[in-house]
Amino acid sequence: MTNQWRHLPAPARPIAAAVDAAVTAVRAHDTEALASAAGELAAQDRAQAALILGTTVRLLLEATHPDGLDGDAVREVLEQCVRASAQWHPEVDPHVVLILLAGSLGVHDDEEPSPKPDALALHSALLIAYLLGPRPLPEFLTLALGEIERAQLND
Repeated sequence: MTNQWRHLPAPARPIAAAVDAAVTAVRAHDTEALASAAGELAAQDRAQAALILGTTVRLLLEATHPDGLDGDAVREVLEQCVRASAQWHPEVDPHVVLILLAGSLGVHDDEEPSPKPDALALHSALLIAYLLGPRPLPEFLTLALGEIERAQLND
């Protein structure tokens, strides 16, 4: 883990480092590095990782859709993310991406079984990298962690 994440709370550092490695691998279209980083991300505390990833995705959705997000916009994000990912990572599963989008927006059906941690980690990296575009990841991870901290302090 690099010193880039030293400013984060200790429990968030390995999650941030794993997300960073996974997004870097996606951007490089490096399937080996992505598998390794996704495995590291999947090994983290599931609840904490899901909260950080979901909040990051939501913030990215808000940033890419400042006028609001409707069903058509969600469908477009899903289709474009899957198409872009499938060009170099054909194992991308649209259903897992949909679950991640729905979960980040707070509309996921809790009765539906959750995909395995490895699949969630891999697809989170694909989705975050797609939504980021050329923007830097650290800015959004820091924003997500700040929002999580504020929410926890106000509970």
